[in-house]
Amino acid sequence: MKMIRSLILIVGLAFSAQTWAVDLPDFTGLVKSLSPAVVNISTINEVKPQESQSDQFRGPNGEEMPEIFRDFFRGFQGPGGAPRVNPQSLGSGFIISEDGYVLTNHHVVEGADKVMVRMNDRREIEAEVIGSDQRSDVALLKIDGSDLPTVEIGSSDALEVGEWVLAIGSPFGFDATVTAGIVSAKERSLAGDSYVPFIQTDVAINPGNSGGPLFNLDGEVVGINSQIYTRSGGFMGLSFAIPMDVAMEVADQLRDQGYVDRGWLGVIIQEVTRDLAESFGLDKPSGALVAQVLPDSPAEAAGLQEGDVIIGFNGREIGLSSELPAQVGRVAPGKSAAVDIYRDGKTLTVDVEIGLLPSQEELVQSRVAPDEPRKSESLGLNVRDLTDEDKGRLEVSSGVLVEGVSAGPAAQAGVAVGDIITTLGGKSVDSVSTLRELVDDLSADRPVPLRIVRGGSPVYLALRIE
Repeated sequence: MKMIRSLILIVGLAFSAQTWAVDLPDFTGLVKSLSPAVVNISTINEVKPQESQSDQFRGPNGEEMPEIFRDFFRGFQGPGGAPRVNPQSLGSGFIISEDGYVLTNHHVVEGADKVMVRMNDRREIEAEVIGSDQRSDVALLKIDGSDLPTVEIGSSDALEVGEWVLAIGSPFGFDATVTAGIVSAKERSLAGDSYVPFIQTDVAINPGNSGGPLFNLDGEVVGINSQIYTRSGGFMGLSFAIPMDVAMEVADQLRDQGYVDRGWLGVIIQEVTRDLAESFGLDKPSGALVAQVLPDSPAEAAGLQEGDVIIGFNGREIGLSSELPAQVGRVAPGKSAAVDIYRDGKTLTVDVEIGLLPSQEELVQSRVAPDEPRKSESLGLNVRDLTDEDKGRLEVSSGVLVEGVSAGPAAQAGVAVGDIITTLGGKSVDSVSTLRELVDDLSADRPVPLRIVRGGSPVYLALRIE
């Protein structure tokens, strides 16, 4: 009887394994058809001789080095100190048109003197960099050719979490390496990459895969492999790809004008926490809280206000604040966008004419600097009024400066010395006496939004009076 049960179990497991194997995708046909359009990208940087090299040809005691050793320490430069070249295999790419347009990552070709494309058939062709965009990490190259093998462009918006995907690239210089996995998540925001809603996968990606294609099972490119999250320097199960819809919008602009124009709303935003959601009367912690409206911005012209919570943009729900910049950036400057906001317990839609995203330097200069705080025992704060000198230095019109924090509601909310309190419960704080009056009117055990400016940046905190 025991033997019969064991046989039944073995047969059942074998049947299950066979059934599971049938359900797994077969990538062999895809790899054969797709590999010819995937290329290796290498760069060449000229190492130029120094104008004066006499010092580097001296011994430890300052004596002249014999001429026979100088070529060794020059790195074997050519006669007369001619520049030598450093070829490096840096990444991958893929051909998107028969006449030779190639997509890769910005960081693969950044700063290169010469870019070389090695085809699947081992041909090497020098490429022209048509344009490269640091904010999206997309670069467009052009090689001479006709009837070249190309990839088919797919829609990243149509991707589903859990869907099988396939990567082809050159990790560590090993050409035409194939790895596969599934889509782990969509619209991931990474630090320093506000304008790309990344596709997260568990496809094995390593140095050299950068710029290579991510395919779906229909053989369409749905993303450009760009980054990994790692503590070891190698693959740890978290890979990120630029969505193809975003990449093609960038590529079209690079081809047409050599640079990328992005939409700009002109607000500084933060995440909506559970306490902040309760303080504003929201049902759930979602949306992008407007901490500051920048002067002379599209948001200011449309009437957006500090304390507004942006919950939708052009018909798409904004669940996390990190989703908003990528959505705004994809709107062409000059076009109108519908912004859904939550204000004072009501939901309304505001039409905003999207502006042109300024440079990073211009954005820093356009930020309005802080406001400042003196004394309110019920909050556990020591605060003071702003002097005219303070207002001029900080470029603010009102507020109170926090000079001391003791145990109490303010400390629990996260207020720190040096913060400038500008609003409480949506009302402006222009003096210590105004702050006290507003605090006296607060209801107990219900959080209220407290706006501060810290280090030049506005932030909302949830203040709760016990």
